[in-house]
Amino acid sequence: MKAYYEARAEEYDDWWVGAGLFEHRDRPGWESERESLFTTLAALERVATLDVACGTGYLTRYLPGSITLLDQSAAMLAVASTRVPAARFVQSDALPLPFADQSFGRVFTSHFYGHLEEGDRVAFLAEARRVAPELVIVDSALREDVEPVEWQERVLKDGSRWQVYKRYFQPDELAAELGNGEILFAGRWFVAVRA
Repeated sequence: MKAYYEARAEEYDDWWVGAGLFEHRDRPGWESERESLFTTLAALERVATLDVACGTGYLTRYLPGSITLLDQSAAMLAVASTRVPAARFVQSDALPLPFADQSFGRVFTSHFYGHLEEGDRVAFLAEARRVAPELVIVDSALREDVEPVEWQERVLKDGSRWQVYKRYFQPDELAAELGNGEILFAGRWFVAVRA
């Protein structure tokens, strides 16, 4: 997984904007839902936020308050540093989080939680709750064209092929999984839950 995201850094945003290998995918309502997600994130309270597995910082720029971006990929952080230059950047794995207890007001993560298999998922939730009182997760919504849990083959522009574990979520099920979480966003493509 680490090598995949390091290799994908330069083309990661293609998924968000429908470019490159995603240019011809049929994603009805994607753009308007993406914009609504931006608005939802921007409306969060201003607090010191840790963005775990921040990737290119595509969503990070909408988070209010001071931001620390964490990613294991130097290539992802290089892109994020141009997008959110005032943030603090930390290159590290997410397990364990390299921060003291209650270092932040919020842990945020986007499209990371759904890649965690059970043991890592449980460990991540414990770590997130250790470093902040609030957790906001954005991930992929369960739709009719995907299974709740999949091993996916992903292909990059260079032709390399990668096997990736991926979960998709119903908003209420993710909220329950996080322990009586609050649904912030429920769409065809994205879900956001605060716990």
